[in-house]
Amino acid sequence: MATKRDYYEILGVDKNVTAEDLKKAYRKMAIKYHPDKNPDDPSAEEKFKEAAEAYDVLNDPNKKARYDQFGHAGMGGAAGGYGAGGPTMEDIFSQFGDVFGDDSPFGSFFRGAQGGGGGRQRVRRGSDLRIKLKLNLQEVANGVEKKIKVKRHVTCNTCGGNGAKNGTAVQTCSTCQGTGQTRKVVNTMLGQMVSTSTCPTCNGEGKIVTDRCDACFGEGRVLQEDVIPIKIPAGVAEGIQLSVGSKGNVPPRGGVAGDLLIVIEEEEDIDLKRDGNNVVFDLYVSFVDAAIGTSVEVPTIDGKARITLEPGTQSGKMLRLKGKGIKELNGYGRGDEIVHVNVWTPKVLSLEEKSILEQLRHSPNFQPKPNKNEKGFFDKMKDFFHG
Repeated sequence: MATKRDYYEILGVDKNVTAEDLKKAYRKMAIKYHPDKNPDDPSAEEKFKEAAEAYDVLNDPNKKARYDQFGHAGMGGAAGGYGAGGPTMEDIFSQFGDVFGDDSPFGSFFRGAQGGGGGRQRVRRGSDLRIKLKLNLQEVANGVEKKIKVKRHVTCNTCGGNGAKNGTAVQTCSTCQGTGQTRKVVNTMLGQMVSTSTCPTCNGEGKIVTDRCDACFGEGRVLQEDVIPIKIPAGVAEGIQLSVGSKGNVPPRGGVAGDLLIVIEEEEDIDLKRDGNNVVFDLYVSFVDAAIGTSVEVPTIDGKARITLEPGTQSGKMLRLKGKGIKELNGYGRGDEIVHVNVWTPKVLSLEEKSILEQLRHSPNFQPKPNKNEKGFFDKMKDFFHG
């Protein structure tokens, strides 16, 4: 699989680019690589789509924030929220045609054949679906493939999506001549100005159903439950939103489907607590084990591991298990597991236990002897995590 290029590099902008400059950069790249302008260059269409994909992400504050933090992995493995193959030409014209406008100097490249060249009919896009997906720590750490059930509007098979009975009874709107828009010329002191608006007769669809389909009642779509396989990358976090392109609702009577948006929720683990890509385990040991030393098993994401406590282990000591944490979302590294040792002081003692401890109370080896030159707890913590 080819490595995807950086979106900022594609459009030739930096992370602090303004919305207006971003639009200008995209317009420049789209004009340069539009397939109609480069009929002899088979790579032009891919570059054209690549620019649209980059603009789609960087122009959306939420998508941009995920991309800035997690890179392409934050897009859920899809092309900026499109399907695995990236945006189609219909996707681009549907979503970004207003960047150019029919009356701009660039509009001629973005007009379709409908309406005699007087402006193309934009492909309508269905609504997105958003679901919450709970993952346990093991699934978050290593990634997982799941099959989820969603109810969504899909194209009616009976009428083929046009909403007409037997799939034939559709007429071109006489008001807009099938473009879905009406144009109005207004004379002003600055000259003539042209404005466009959604056709009131067909509501922007460009066609009128005269005899409705019995299966979908003229909607051109039906509600059904689908099972959708999704691949969750390792290292996702609470609140991250992943996109599965074209798995949302289709719009009424034709168009492209929206996306399925998956919001990640993390289930709390009973033993391990997440700290970034590290996990932390609180290990409680008895005074005897801390003083004499022992070997104990601790839970990890992938099972158990045995660790050794040296004689004289102090409460608060931290041990690091390398590579036992969570995989990085946008990289190949993995965090660690931090074992925090807590020496347990018993609250209830028998008479015999009290007697034994009383005999040891004044023993020289039981007297606290802290190292005055040793760093304090918070300095140790800082060195441990950042050293």
